[in-house]
Amino acid sequence: MELRRTKIVATLGPASSEREVLERMLDAGVDVVRLNFSHGQAADHIARAELVRELARARRRSVGVLCDLQGPKIRIGKFADGKVMLRPGDSFILDADCPLGDQARVGLDYKTLPQEVVTGTVLLLDDGRIVLTVDSVEGSAVYCTVKVGGVLSNNKGINRLGGGLAAEALTEKDREDIKTAAALSADYIAISFPRSGADVELARQLVRAAGGHAHIVAKIERAEAIPALEEIVEAADVIMVARGDLGVEVGDAVVPGLQKRMIRLARAKNKLVITATQMMESMILNPIPTRAEVSDVANAVLDGTDAVMLSAETAAGQFPVEAVSAMHRVCKEAEKEYYDDSVRRLGRETFDEIDEAIAMATSYSARHFKVKAIAALTQSGKSVIWLSRANNNVPIYALSPEQNTRRKLTLCRGVYPYRMEMASHDIDRILFDAEEELVSRGVVTNGDYILLTFGQPIGKAGSTNTMKLVQVGEHRQS
Repeated sequence: MELRRTKIVATLGPASSEREVLERMLDAGVDVVRLNFSHGQAADHIARAELVRELARARRRSVGVLCDLQGPKIRIGKFADGKVMLRPGDSFILDADCPLGDQARVGLDYKTLPQEVVTGTVLLLDDGRIVLTVDSVEGSAVYCTVKVGGVLSNNKGINRLGGGLAAEALTEKDREDIKTAAALSADYIAISFPRSGADVELARQLVRAAGGHAHIVAKIERAEAIPALEEIVEAADVIMVARGDLGVEVGDAVVPGLQKRMIRLARAKNKLVITATQMMESMILNPIPTRAEVSDVANAVLDGTDAVMLSAETAAGQFPVEAVSAMHRVCKEAEKEYYDDSVRRLGRETFDEIDEAIAMATSYSARHFKVKAIAALTQSGKSVIWLSRANNNVPIYALSPEQNTRRKLTLCRGVYPYRMEMASHDIDRILFDAEEELVSRGVVTNGDYILLTFGQPIGKAGSTNTMKLVQVGEHRQS
């Protein structure tokens, strides 16, 4: 497959759990699989992760596994008939003590809602499709008037316009699910509805206590997260532009600008970013995307996102493989128009770390000399993320003996992680092996120039301090 810099995250579910479908999805271009812990049992998630990794090994590839925690259930309960029709002007009650709903009222999974709303509060149900205004609160019951009606069915979500619901980011279920994620060696764990950097740090502590090594993904989907955006980005390893709930709380017109701002901030702080929600939603039922969806994916690529994500399209849709193929195709075309001016920073910024300086020097050299590939010998992967941020036109091959590092780099734009053991401490031997690895994979041939980055002493994480320009096959010409 032709190289694509932007990574594809695909959610697994009933439509994508069979071996044959998963094989086709990986071959179509999936880089990271998402396990949605809002659905399924622990055993299901573990089995899917094992199958994905088995298929990846057979392809000499690394595929990342992202475990997405459910977060607080800010939802209504169930109806006796499964659903009701609400019309503008109708009275409707959200009642925490109601066991089973009807045309007049429905229960609440989120029991504290009556304590968190007042007269005039606007509540948005089912991703904003249903709009209620609070008239009064009496005990466990919130009395509302329907402003925008429609069909309301079981367990639909509740948002407050402008945010402000107090639900904790990590529930008891999330804490148990973190243990499952650690047990299956998740590469990324996503937390839902964080409000602050402290929420992210708590998740990291729980992951480490469970024996996990995962990077933490902060899903930006609360209005309260926007004023705290900088501290959340600082605390997280990855952010997700989770446009569904975010759009409901802050208003749909605000989201595109926020998306650009979040991607800019993440890149500036050397953090990874995933753009998600409804990217190709029509492909749940159709084999091709709409033109608007194509433009949406392309714009995320042009914004500089590391990855784009498919949700129901691959989890429950009729065309999971076609959705991945379409996203691959759109990303490839958009990348032809992407321009990154990061190298211009060379003249106006100082570098805080040695590996950043090496990354920028490597990128500058790659742009001004005919280089076929960048080979980064890495233990931790830190230097590779700098390279990703500083480079946009030469493929970066991350060569690492560390499985965890390779899997984490699957999310990093423009980076292709490969396994390479570094048994020797002889730098000439190691560089020869790196060159041979790229030759064996058909990445370079004799006469091509490659840029190598590595650290001395060999094997010490975070010590990238050297760049070397070599011509493939030069060592054989003596």
